[in-house]
Amino acid sequence: MPGASDGGDAGRRPAIVLVSGGMDSCVAAALAARDHEAAFLHVSYGQRTEGRERRAFEAIADHYGVTRRLTARLDLLHAIGGSCLTDEAIAIPAANLSRADVPVSYVPFRNTHFLAAAVSWAEVIGAASIYIGAVEEDSSGYPDCRRVYYDAFNRLIEVGTRPGSPLRVVTPLIGMAKSEIVSLGLELKAPFELTWSCYGAAERACGACDSCALRLRGFAGAGARDPIPYA
Repeated sequence: MPGASDGGDAGRRPAIVLVSGGMDSCVAAALAARDHEAAFLHVSYGQRTEGRERRAFEAIADHYGVTRRLTARLDLLHAIGGSCLTDEAIAIPAANLSRADVPVSYVPFRNTHFLAAAVSWAEVIGAASIYIGAVEEDSSGYPDCRRVYYDAFNRLIEVGTRPGSPLRVVTPLIGMAKSEIVSLGLELKAPFELTWSCYGAAERACGACDSCALRLRGFAGAGARDPIPYA
């Protein structure tokens, strides 16, 4: 089986893109829209900025003229809690990009829930690919953003879907640094001004959480200005 990060050649068959509204998912969406008939999937799960992320998703979908879009709710993740994104009793910490442990912003096993929904939809619409903007080397250290995780998930798809299904998860950004992702997005003319990454704020990004810090570092490394507003 090809590795999870291989793009392959699925022609213009539908490809599902998990679009959170953040910069990584936006670049993954740009790649998918270039090469496939893109279908966008967005999941709200009771995260602090779910309304702002939903607006970013719709704006990105409008930008690419995507008519096949699906929004889903996974309130179970909010009820389970365990993350500062879903439990307001857990403070969002200041950025610490040198940490070695899993941060409190990790939502337990979140991407598995997202991908399961995407696989179900893919089987119905005949998609051969599911794009996700996961990043391993320059991310927040989430265990479900590692290449080994997506390789394992593709093995699960093989045994858990219809025999002979070509479906697999594609992770085109998995080995890239944030600066490389920004540079690729600029090359693709990805609408970064429509994206949102901040963990806690919905109008002006805080600039202090891990997600903001990683994003700002990426733009600085690419020699570009981040177009979204910061406090």
